[in-house]
Amino acid sequence: MAKARLNISLDEELADFVKIFAAENRISVTEIFRQYISVLKRSTEKNVGKNVLPHSAFDKAMADVKKKIQNGTVVWHSYDEVFGE
Repeated sequence: MAKARLNISLDEELADFVKIFAAENRISVTEIFRQYISVLKRSTEKNVGKNVLPHSAFDKAMADVKKKIQNGTVVWHSYDEVFGE
């Protein structure tokens, strides 16, 4: 399948988080977004299947975020609040 380039803008704290998460889990930031969009697409098409990434922390994080966004309980934190320096 042909690939298309997509540029996105994120809050700096989110960008930092996703980079750290990717490095710690030895995956690329692109793969994180690809997985999330694939899951979103499958759920929209009513063809929900198993995530390609077999990492339970990734699966749980994605499910938790999706649930919080859907029910309006998502709470955003600063980088310092999360990683405390």
